Amino acid sequence: MYYYGFVALITFVISVLCDSLSIVLWYNWYSNIISYTWINIIIYGILCLFFKIIHNSPTYDVTVRALFLGQSFSSGIILYITGSQSWKLFGIYAAVLSTFHFTEFLAIAFTNPKVLSSDTFVINHSFEYTLAATASWAEFLLERYYFTKIKESRWIMLLGLLFCLIGEIFRKTAILTAKHNFNHIIQNKKTIDHKLITHGVYRMCRHPSYVGWFYWSVGTQLILQNPLCLITYALISWKFFHDRILIEEINLIEFFGFSYIQYQDKVGTGLPFILGCKR
Repeated sequence: MYYYGFVALITFVISVLCDSLSIVLWYNWYSNIISYTWINIIIYGILCLFFKIIHNSPTYDVTVRALFLGQSFSSGIILYITGSQSWKLFGIYAAVLSTFHFTEFLAIAFTNPKVLSSDTFVINHSFEYTLAATASWAEFLLERYYFTKIKESRWIMLLGLLFCLIGEIFRKTAILTAKHNFNHIIQNKKTIDHKLITHGVYRMCRHPSYVGWFYWSVGTQLILQNPLCLITYALISWKFFHDRILIEEINLIEFFGFSYIQYQDKVGTGLPFILGCKR
């Protein structure tokens, strides 16, 4: 249903515009972080109430998430513009994080709408994902307080931003190329319209969506300049995709047989030291 894609897009834009308008209206005291936070909460609450009244439950679930991501995106940009050097890092991170989750929903909405739900934003991907995000915020705040100087490198931030950009391009290109063949959940049964995709970005690697997410996640920690989470994210993400690719390729070999085995021989997984299921 393309309808939800348009709803999310319009809502996201409205959220960003309302946030931008509030800066103009309350400019003299809006730069105060306390005032900024409260105005955002008020705007977010009013918009949520508005969409709750005029829309049904499924649409509300989509709009409330799009509103939240719009607010997070604009908050990140404002924090980058007005904050100190260390807070600029968190501002860029917030904008990057919001963009990833919003475009994740948008890409699926226009390529495989039949599997669309509010979970497609992958905001609440898993308990582990939430824990990892919380840990990165905690490390950033603690290190910013005790070791401010390690949070002020513009070049490391730009390197992280480059990682995130490349990761986003790989992942979203993979979704747009695979279309209805892409799914956030590993499929253990082959559907009638399930096809083996080997063109486009899939010529470069067998799992471009995983490659994208892996480098994007590492990039977020480079932006925040979190040394502990950088190493932890890299190791845990590698282990997660190692196991996931193994399970997924067992199914793909069962679905497509020798065609997939030939594809494996020609194209790598795209992730370092991950070979996948070899037969």
